[in-house]
Amino acid sequence: MTEPSLDDIATEDEADTRPILIVPYMWIGDFVRGHSVVRVLKKRWPNRPIDILVSKLVAPLVDYMPGVRAGVVWNLPRGKITFGDQTGLAAEFRKRGYGTALVMPRTWKSALAPALAGIPERTGFVGEVRFGLLNDWRWGEKALPRMIDRKGALALPRGAKPPAEWPMPQLRVPPSEILQWRQANGLGDGKAVALGPGSVGPAKRWSYYPEAARQLAAQGHDVWVIGGPGETELAAEIVAAAGPRARDLTGHDLRNGVIAMATAEIAIANDSGLMHIAAALGTPTMGIFGPTSPYHWAPLNPLAATVLTKTVVPCQPCHQPVCTMNNHACMRDIPATDLVAIATALMADAN
Repeated sequence: MTEPSLDDIATEDEADTRPILIVPYMWIGDFVRGHSVVRVLKKRWPNRPIDILVSKLVAPLVDYMPGVRAGVVWNLPRGKITFGDQTGLAAEFRKRGYGTALVMPRTWKSALAPALAGIPERTGFVGEVRFGLLNDWRWGEKALPRMIDRKGALALPRGAKPPAEWPMPQLRVPPSEILQWRQANGLGDGKAVALGPGSVGPAKRWSYYPEAARQLAAQGHDVWVIGGPGETELAAEIVAAAGPRARDLTGHDLRNGVIAMATAEIAIANDSGLMHIAAALGTPTMGIFGPTSPYHWAPLNPLAATVLTKTVVPCQPCHQPVCTMNNHACMRDIPATDLVAIATALMADAN
């Protein structure tokens, strides 16, 4: 697939080797989409190493992101500023000798450690009275319609016109790692459908994963349930409905989810981090959307299918984590038979 978007970005000083730090959003889906920023930066400066600040949760993702040198693992507490953590993180930044920091969030907290570290170029949008913490101010964030437009703008020169399309995120898992993972989990070498039934907020969770899993297993497909510890109870329900062809592969390590999505024949997921992971891996991915808009929140990578209710739901999209209408119609009006029919057709086309 050609990507004219990268051709729209000029290569600058190839002699510049100063490392770049990205301070990203830590939600899994936003973090994956942020790989587009890495690709823009590598086009501008091919020889500048790129590191990303990561939490322990998202740290495994950087191992599969081309163009990223390292993740700087540091869990800053949510909802408060602890200067001990900030000064410790700043000391780590100083050791790595960054020439530029791109601060994606608009918070004061996110800009503090790069400033304390004395990183010469600190780029970010105006927000939370961060004067003095940043020295490359950008304006107009609210006029940019999507998260990727806002992130990508920070990776371009001030005032530069954005590319026609942002480069798509990429995740790559080595075949040897897939083979080891299959062996470690006793999964053989058969094809499987990966289900991602979780999401942030119950409103984004499709209602009929157990029935869909039962139908897929009855067709002879292996079914893997992928997710974090918050999906363990739902995974048990899905496995009970689908029978012996289903496996609960939920757990604490996001690496497990990445490799599972890379291994599956097809992935079916709500609007969630796992949907973005599967799409960035190149696995045919069905994204189920209810309260959120595919235009704003679908992956930049093409989805094999974008699944929406066929009925008219006046409140859709509401972008609320909990259904305020108390009927969850945007998800309940997508029958399992419809979803399974789409998945079956996609798998038939691939074979």
